[in-house]
Amino acid sequence: MNLFSPLKLRELTLRNRVGMSPMCQYSAEAGRANDWHLVHLGSRAVGGAGLVIFEATAVTPEGRISPADLGLWEDAQIEPLARIVRLVESHGAASCLQLAHAGRKASTRVPWEGEGAVPEAQGGWKVVAPSPVRFSDDYPSPAALDEAGIRRVVDAFAAAAGRARQAGFRSVEVHAAHGYLLHQFLSPLSNLRKDGYGGSFENRIRLTLEVARAVREAWPRELPVFIRISATDWAAGGWDLAQSVALAKALEGTVDLVDVSSGGLVPNAAISVGPGYQATFAEQIRREAGVATASVGMITSPAQADHIIRSGQADLVLLARELLRDPYWTLRAARELRQEGPWPKQYLRASR
Repeated sequence: MNLFSPLKLRELTLRNRVGMSPMCQYSAEAGRANDWHLVHLGSRAVGGAGLVIFEATAVTPEGRISPADLGLWEDAQIEPLARIVRLVESHGAASCLQLAHAGRKASTRVPWEGEGAVPEAQGGWKVVAPSPVRFSDDYPSPAALDEAGIRRVVDAFAAAAGRARQAGFRSVEVHAAHGYLLHQFLSPLSNLRKDGYGGSFENRIRLTLEVARAVREAWPRELPVFIRISATDWAAGGWDLAQSVALAKALEGTVDLVDVSSGGLVPNAAISVGPGYQATFAEQIRREAGVATASVGMITSPAQADHIIRSGQADLVLLARELLRDPYWTLRAARELRQEGPWPKQYLRASR
């Protein structure tokens, strides 16, 4: 098994084990994808990636991180995504959509316009969370979801999954990482509830399980469902690796791959960053929960990515910034590792 071995997940077979990690582009209008997304995502498929994960796509308008996020809360948003799916799939990559709700980290400015909340008078909105605790002083103060609101969230994820299938996606990923809504419910640092969705580990994972199961029910049985989690909050008293393993076990039969990242729940977390610094998290979850995993985070060289696969740390490697720097990283990796690269016929003259 190596970086260029196929990977089968249910009836979906990836041509290699290189994937594009979801990265927000903050370039949508009314939640709809456009030509920027077409070029951004399509070029990585042309560049040889086996899997292209589209950025966090909000399941409700209030679930957007910013006013410029992608969305899939209404049918009018299907075709703009479907156009890109057709391009990605036509170049041999599998398409995946990350379904998301930002919770208390919603209604914020796009990065190049500064930090902090967008006031309602300027197009912002009221945000929700498990508890009325804001992420930081620069972020909106959230309202705690009641049980009816929680049910609407679950239904919205399922409805968005149905629309994703209409758009032609062949996998979906539930976003439960990086301090967004589902992660907020998972962590005792942000979930201070006293009802059936807070307190004990079993209660804190309840919403994530309900969402994952609703998405699985709405998704074709033959196609895989992924989940992205933060393996640790990197903060005392927060979500940690042992709880991540237990969550992965609880999701057995519901999700087919756990995409393992970390952090994002609290500002100024003490994160030990280094090359491949999250690969050991993916390895432990893979080993102890018996589930396929993806590793992400400061993976830059072909040899490094290949080692993660060959050593059994993960089944899939997801690249983010490195694929922004080089859309054709996968083709270069094939050459360096002396593997057969998925060169487009138009580029074959450069493959030798």
